[in-house]
Amino acid sequence: MTVTTAPASIEILRERLATLRAERDAVQTDSLIVATGDAADRATNVEATIRVQLLDERIDALQTEIEESGRRQHTDGIVSVGDVVTIDLGDGPEQYLVGSVESAAAGVDVVTPSSPLGRAILGASVGDTVTYKPRRGVTLSATVVSV
Repeated sequence: MTVTTAPASIEILRERLATLRAERDAVQTDSLIVATGDAADRATNVEATIRVQLLDERIDALQTEIEESGRRQHTDGIVSVGDVVTIDLGDGPEQYLVGSVESAAAGVDVVTPSSPLGRAILGASVGDTVTYKPRRGVTLSATVVSV
């Protein structure tokens, strides 16, 4: 059966987007300080403007990720981006969201799709044991317990 990306992961991204927008609004308010005063005052204004630009980039990327996740399809039992997956790394089962760094910033344990473990588990089925190299000369294994 084919279903859309897990609603819980999309909700996490939407909450993160709201947090970033609120942060941007606060920084934007700080950057509206009149450019008077000494050099330190003017530097603070420049830093706030740069921070707003960086937040705008993160907000745009997150909006794109949310839009794409709504179109993404996956098959039950196969690890896909947006899934909450239980993995045994050798110390017992642990649960992670296969998703973006923004989900991790929201306080969720995340395996990013571009990480060595993420690349290894994407497309794996429940019960599969995969190997990955977190760094040169080290090979580890992980078993997909559930998706």
